[in-house]
Amino acid sequence: MWRAVLKGLLAHKLRLALTALAVVLGVAFVSGTLVFTDTIDRVFEQLFGESAKGVDAYVRSRSAYEGPTGPDRQPMPEAILETVRGVDGVAEAVGSVDGYAQIIGPDGEPIAPMAPTIGISWAPPPLTPLTMRAGRAPESAGEVAIDAQTAADSGFAVGDTVQVITPAGVQPFRLAGIVGFGEADNLAGATLAVFSLGEAQRLFGLSGQLTEVRVKADAGIAPGALVARLQAALPAEVEAAEAAVVARQQADAIGEALGFLRTGLLVFAAVALFVGSFIIANTFAIVVAQRSREFALLRALGASRGQVLRAVLAEALAVGIGASLVGVALGALLARGIQGLLRAFGLSLPSGDLVLAPRTIGTGVLLGTVVTLIAAVLPARRAARIPPVAALRLVDRPHRAVGRGRIVGGAVTLALGVALMGVGLSGSVANGALLTGAAVVAVFVGVALLSPLLAGVFMRILGAPAARRGVPGRLARDSARANPRRTAATASALMIGLALVGFVATFAASLRASAVAAVDNEIRADFVLRGPQAQIGIGFSPAVANELAALPEVAAVSRLRIGTWRDRADAGNAFLYGIDPATIQQVADLDLRAGSLAGLDARSVLIETGVAEDRGLAVGDRLAMTFARSGREELRVAGVFAPSAVFDSGFLIANDGYAQRFQQVLDHTVLVRGAKGVEVERLRAAVEAVTARYPGIEADDQTEFKERQKGQVDQLLGLVTALLLLAVGIALIGITNTLALSVFERTREIGLLRAVGMTRRQVRAMIRWEALLVSVMGAVLGAAMGALFGWAVVRSLGDDGISELVIPYGQLLGGLVAAGIAGVVAGLLPARRAARLDVLDAVSHD
Repeated sequence: MWRAVLKGLLAHKLRLALTALAVVLGVAFVSGTLVFTDTIDRVFEQLFGESAKGVDAYVRSRSAYEGPTGPDRQPMPEAILETVRGVDGVAEAVGSVDGYAQIIGPDGEPIAPMAPTIGISWAPPPLTPLTMRAGRAPESAGEVAIDAQTAADSGFAVGDTVQVITPAGVQPFRLAGIVGFGEADNLAGATLAVFSLGEAQRLFGLSGQLTEVRVKADAGIAPGALVARLQAALPAEVEAAEAAVVARQQADAIGEALGFLRTGLLVFAAVALFVGSFIIANTFAIVVAQRSREFALLRALGASRGQVLRAVLAEALAVGIGASLVGVALGALLARGIQGLLRAFGLSLPSGDLVLAPRTIGTGVLLGTVVTLIAAVLPARRAARIPPVAALRLVDRPHRAVGRGRIVGGAVTLALGVALMGVGLSGSVANGALLTGAAVVAVFVGVALLSPLLAGVFMRILGAPAARRGVPGRLARDSARANPRRTAATASALMIGLALVGFVATFAASLRASAVAAVDNEIRADFVLRGPQAQIGIGFSPAVANELAALPEVAAVSRLRIGTWRDRADAGNAFLYGIDPATIQQVADLDLRAGSLAGLDARSVLIETGVAEDRGLAVGDRLAMTFARSGREELRVAGVFAPSAVFDSGFLIANDGYAQRFQQVLDHTVLVRGAKGVEVERLRAAVEAVTARYPGIEADDQTEFKERQKGQVDQLLGLVTALLLLAVGIALIGITNTLALSVFERTREIGLLRAVGMTRRQVRAMIRWEALLVSVMGAVLGAAMGALFGWAVVRSLGDDGISELVIPYGQLLGGLVAAGIAGVVAGLLPARRAARLDVLDAVSHD
């Protein structure tokens, strides 16, 4: 029996390849994601490990927790350096500071990577990870060194004048040197501006202070022993830590911050595998139907039902393992493609040697094999039920009707999904959005189970135009109707991908409309100012707002700042905004439902109504908040505000309190309102005269700001759609796969059609029509489901600032047309093969 299985696999290599293709692509996405993220993790580990070379210990102020980009620590008095140098076992120690510094390119525009723009002070070797590539270290005021990557990309050379933006403003510096970060040209995509210690302290407002002290031990002193001696000599608010531990913490913090990327990519990989499972199940179902006489002969020769079942599952196991291994290998190449795709959408991450971990191989092979086996179970059971007498039939068995169990299961699942959606959208449960998401999945599964019933209806409607085009169209319609299970399974795979594309399009259109509505309804400012790195939460110098506030044309200037804190309720990081209580209502509509802005001071917080309801808080109550710099605090609730798309955080604190709790104080957004009687163009000229001195800051009026918000949504939409197109691509390959196998299945039928006069051109047209009908069915179902999902999710997120529902009918219609064209393309190869069948061989085919 096992020899028969092996010979069957080797005798049908094309069938084997078509069966394995969907597995290969799904596993490739999973393994490619893991290879990509593991490679990024390894790069950061190496970079931060390199930074610790030559250093045995760090001395720094204590931090309550590690934030998403590392801790935000208090500066230390410069006198700490002398204390450290006086500890027995310290061979060398040097103090340093760091802060915000953005380099301006030769074109006058700031260099704004999707990574921090870092300013640091120079430290002599070996207590620095920096290596001098050209020139010398900065030694005095007015000198700077920059990273080699920025220098190469911008064409800077030693001796050039480089402008740098710091909290002190924009200043020109002479380029004294070009540095590398160890062997790398920069620090994981971030730009580096290096100053002398005194200059860095002045620029970052840290005169007489240090952010850390790097320490090298005497020969024979272990890092652990050195740390213990240092800790004994340091005050309680300052800590010593081994350099290796610090490097690991820094790498872990970056890994945690990029965790969303790994999760998001794995979600898309899961979608690809899910789509692939439909193709695999459909493929095995067709293969089993084609081999029914073969299995019947095996039964007639004495094979038991269990042996046939195990034989089919063994083939699935072999296909799953083999295809998964190919998928893992292909995933290593796909990892580079993922990095290129992210870079094309503005997310540039460092690259290194690809990391193919044993975990990646094991996960890819396990997932691919399990999905293949699960998809093959029902076809295998069907093969086992083929009676021996089927070997005597001269024709294949008729296609089975849709089973009652499937109909009942689909109806129950669909009804459950509709019920859950109703509860989720009612607003009567706390996790309405999560419940709505579960309802969407249930509705989709129900529709997929019932889709064979829909296939007949769709083919009567969609097939009518095809039937009027002649015999090929009529035969294509009849073929699709004759096997509704196969048609539905093929269309369902496409439905999944296009439903998700339709959902994303609907959600993005609603998000764009909600952003526009938020500007119209909530922003009273005439101009909105943001820096070049606003998308990644990095602000700009507070000096801009200071200058704007002094203009006679300006009536009000209000700053928004962004920070993170540790929420003890779920032990995770949460975002907050810093606001100016005295001016915020002049430039924005903050809808307070309780309390007042007058009560918001450095020791209090405003919370959103949803937060108040979830935690049972009211004005005057205390909320426990932990900040990296200041530790755990009990802040008084000064007020409760309604959900807002502008203030898309549940927590607002006063900017005075923000400055006490965060070391780096930058403005993320500045809202400007003109004085009474000042025309908009006069105000624009006054504002732009200030921003011209701070390159990269955009001053948008409300119309321009709306367009910028829409552009950001479109960029995200483009990235998500590009990732989802892999699932759509797998579905289209499934159409090719199904049609190719159906050509095998219908060889005698095609031969008879050719024998009675059908031309090769008509045969090709028949197969192309069938591909078109199946793809349009999947596209129509997908568009409808995508719009439904989008409607449900937008409704459930109404309290989170997504207030407008927009169905992008034009995009959905474009998707239908594109799916039809792609379906025809998918049918070209099967159509060509069908047309080339030899008539005599086809008629005698068994």
